[in-house]
Amino acid sequence: MWLQRWLKSKYNLEFPTQEQLENLRYYKYSAVDKSYVTKYFLSHYWNWAVTLFPMWIAPNLITLIGLGFMVFNVLLVFYYVPDLGTEAPSWIYFSFAAGLWLYSTFDNVDGKQARRTGTSSPLGELFDHGCDALNTTFVAILQCAALGLGHTQYSIIVYITTVAGFYMSTAEEYYTKVLYLGVVNGPTEGILLTCMAFLWTGFYGAASWHVPLSEGIPMIGQLLPSNTTMADVFVWNLVFFFILTILVPSLYAIYGACIERKQDVVLALTNTLFPIVVFALAEYCWAISPSSVVLTGRHLCLFGLTAGTLFGLMASNIILAHLTRSPYPNLAPMVTPMVVIAIMVNGDVLFGGPILSPGTELGLLWLIFVGASVGYGIWSTLVIDGFCSFLGIRCLVIRRQKQPEGRISPEGKDEDPAFFF
Repeated sequence: MWLQRWLKSKYNLEFPTQEQLENLRYYKYSAVDKSYVTKYFLSHYWNWAVTLFPMWIAPNLITLIGLGFMVFNVLLVFYYVPDLGTEAPSWIYFSFAAGLWLYSTFDNVDGKQARRTGTSSPLGELFDHGCDALNTTFVAILQCAALGLGHTQYSIIVYITTVAGFYMSTAEEYYTKVLYLGVVNGPTEGILLTCMAFLWTGFYGAASWHVPLSEGIPMIGQLLPSNTTMADVFVWNLVFFFILTILVPSLYAIYGACIERKQDVVLALTNTLFPIVVFALAEYCWAISPSSVVLTGRHLCLFGLTAGTLFGLMASNIILAHLTRSPYPNLAPMVTPMVVIAIMVNGDVLFGGPILSPGTELGLLWLIFVGASVGYGIWSTLVIDGFCSFLGIRCLVIRRQKQPEGRISPEGKDEDPAFFF
């Protein structure tokens, strides 16, 4: 590819490196899903759904189409309910539910399509997880709009919790080499509950989430603080289940993997926790600052997409390191912009006077969003092209000619040439 050749000739920069690409030969996908909902219900649905796709459609294209449903719904939010707090037409919320359900379906079918067509590869896992990383922000935006959370701290909490959950699962997979989904997990039960929440809003409106439980369900309301609403319950349950089903199990799994492999536990936990803790704190401190335009100027959707794009690049780097058996990546380039602006918008508190005007802050927010999007696009192009060139495959198309000898098999062993995507 011309971009790789230009970087090589101009700056002597090779990305991904040849060593990283060579390590793809040891690739082996491993996943465990303990969910009873998946085992007894959804697995049968997905096995049926994959038969609806023609054999010529590439698994990565299925993933990309699924993400398109979520992008469409995010655009609906920007058009109909950009403040995340007013009522939108009922069909909007039904579209949220349909879009998320279709995304989940396509996200689970793509792997089955890969096995069905003999086109499993490391690129498939990278592409799938990269789309999942971006989708965490999309889901958070839809949740805030459907619950009518508006430009409040609750919306920030939803953003941070959703992103942190995916980050911890990704970091866990890096250290354990296994994608583990527990009995209750976000990609299954979490998506089902979120779809139900969207349907509820479609029938009863976003305002229904803000009726005190003491008025709607007195038996439950009397057990909780006065004026507690279903929106309160939803948000704090999200935090509770993040801690219970993701954070604690992930840290324990990372600890166990390091002990088993005789790796430095303290270093592993520091590498894992420090970037996401700093990123989350910076995100929160920036958004809630009285001097910031994120909440007061109603720019939370743009803020979420900006932070979400930076996070997508963070998660994708971890996935790349996992696939290529590389050291845990340096995430400082993605975390630093959030930290710098968080400090600047809190100039009144830290330095005794404002540093950024509202217009300058908004301009910097747009600049970071555009820069992160362009950077992520270049990064993705380089990695996908590197993988495709090394593996002799194409990203969104299933090749119909035989591949070079010695390609990478799903089990990480060399095997005879076959169709690849």
